[in-house]
Amino acid sequence: MAKKNYTTNADGRSAEDKAMDKFAELMIEKITNLQGDWKKPWFSPQAAQLPRNLSGRQYNGMNSIILMLMQEKNGWQTSRYATFDRIMGLNYVKDKEGGRTPALDEKGEKLPMVSVNKGEKSTPVMLTTFTVVNAETKERIKYEDYKQMSEEERAKYNVYPKLQVYNVFNLDQTNMREARPEMYEKFLNESKGERETSDKEMESFPAIDAMIEKDLWVCPIKPTHGDNAYYSISKDMIVVPEKQQFIDGESFYSNLLHEMSHSTGSESRLNRLKPGQSFGSAEYAREELVAELTAALVSSQYGMTKHVKSDSAAYLKGWLSNLKEDPSYIKTTLLDVKRSASFIGQRVDAVNMRIERDGVNADFSDIREQNKTYAPTHQASKPGGQTTTETEKPKQEDVKSEQQEQLAARGVDPPRFHR
Repeated sequence: MAKKNYTTNADGRSAEDKAMDKFAELMIEKITNLQGDWKKPWFSPQAAQLPRNLSGRQYNGMNSIILMLMQEKNGWQTSRYATFDRIMGLNYVKDKEGGRTPALDEKGEKLPMVSVNKGEKSTPVMLTTFTVVNAETKERIKYEDYKQMSEEERAKYNVYPKLQVYNVFNLDQTNMREARPEMYEKFLNESKGERETSDKEMESFPAIDAMIEKDLWVCPIKPTHGDNAYYSISKDMIVVPEKQQFIDGESFYSNLLHEMSHSTGSESRLNRLKPGQSFGSAEYAREELVAELTAALVSSQYGMTKHVKSDSAAYLKGWLSNLKEDPSYIKTTLLDVKRSASFIGQRVDAVNMRIERDGVNADFSDIREQNKTYAPTHQASKPGGQTTTETEKPKQEDVKSEQQEQLAARGVDPPRFHR
């Protein structure tokens, strides 16, 4: 992946600053549209599939949100993205020595050149890379090798994260439709198939159903006949109306994912929720945005559409104000969405994989145990966008490493998030 140097530009602003400005611009536009009609989904069926690069690897939570918003805004039909260098690389074939020769068709004739269309602008995405250095010898090792080490071995190394900014183009910003029609049609059909899936109502979600029934989430989930859905901090428990009370299964699961996101923010997990956060405060409103975006992102990952919660609509104006006034707001919010969505996705996929392998009556005892021993892998946000590195989670919980390129109230029963 060809990367931009992560340095200060001639105007004195870093590539990250400019990327965050773009992210804020897109979020402001989206929330402004939702304010006009808050019953619209966060991501339309047009863009309700997770973006991938040409190799098929999914972009992480923060980048997924931005690329889906760009796809929706521009009406792009595919969900595949690539850097300029990667697109130009389609015109050549590398030999074992690294030399390049023009790509040829079956008849041995030179294929038409693939290129970015004139006037098209790229979209920034961000990737955190890690430099691992031995504290004594100063020897550097690969981060993948570091993750395979025991806790005792890891203690000898220092890990330095670095945020890199890359620029990517959607395939609809290239001439691939004409230059490589078969390749383009493959990616177009892929997107159409995912849109058709997302248009269908989801009546059951076996992995989440099992998480409720068999206590496979990090806290109990209690479907209860009534009107309230909330996460109670004091009880570390989610209460949600029963599925039959919702208009369809998709509404039930997307609302539950909102509460599951809140539960990831407890002090023992991602440490977003603070006992002093009162209903209606700026911190409370921000947590609502984290939960909404997390639920929308995870819903898209599993073929569902997430609409704005009716009681979250009241925060739209405040979200807009904060996005416009506070430069760090979009950064810390999207980082928390990334962590929260990854946290949920890892556990849903672990249960889903077990069900696919052994059926719904499988032995889930190891998954329950892992839920009790969680320790964060990510960096916890601090005011002003600073970060602090936390302890790494056990390797056996790293279920979705390919996707990790790299979200309180007081009420009658304080403190809890009460819907």
